[in-house]
Amino acid sequence: MTDTKYKRVLMKLSGEALAGKKGQGIDLETVGEIAQELKDVHEMGTEIAVVVGGGNLWRGEPASKVGMERSRADYTGMLGTTMNALVLQDALERAGVATRVQTAITMQQIAEPYIRGRAIRHLEKGRIVIFAAGTGSPYFSTDTTAALRANEINADAILMAKNGVDGVYDDDPRKNPAAHKFTTLTHLDILKKGLKVMDSTASSLSMENNMPLVVFNLNTPGNIKRVVLGEQIGTTVTGDK
Repeated sequence: MTDTKYKRVLMKLSGEALAGKKGQGIDLETVGEIAQELKDVHEMGTEIAVVVGGGNLWRGEPASKVGMERSRADYTGMLGTTMNALVLQDALERAGVATRVQTAITMQQIAEPYIRGRAIRHLEKGRIVIFAAGTGSPYFSTDTTAALRANEINADAILMAKNGVDGVYDDDPRKNPAAHKFTTLTHLDILKKGLKVMDSTASSLSMENNMPLVVFNLNTPGNIKRVVLGEQIGTTVTGDK
């Protein structure tokens, strides 16, 4: 077992990350690469839970803006996150990692229902747990799900894997080359500055519970391992207390 900074982490994985260079849908080669990186970290002894988004398949808020009823649009998005979770589970298990998917909406034929105690027990037994279907309620993002689940399972930190962006900036670095990168922040800084890291509900929940957050570039091979080992990459966000 390797000496790591974090013994139990909650990784927030966007749906877009599973799309790879396609930008939408699911790219199985990319999913396989992510699974291998998670396996490498898992083999160091770190317990891993994952909250997966669904933006590569569906986004509820834009759908509601063109007339779809918001709750129904959000529930559709929850189904998208479950599709992503099952694909990631398959990739992990083909890589030799025992995995469980837990959903916030009961889907007993394909996954376990979310039960906190059972999720923690899976982690203790060395299984990667993937949380799908958000919180199970409309109007809540998967960012909020990540903050909620991280606190429920007593994670040491949330790892927010970004697609092509290596931390938190004061502007979009892909559009503004002069954008300033923050090495460290607090959750209160994020709320006050209006930085687009997590939504305000997720940031407030993380701040109130002193939950650290590390924002880093998923597209650089080995970055998940570097974060878990405690290397200073990306941006580290700490509680304000």
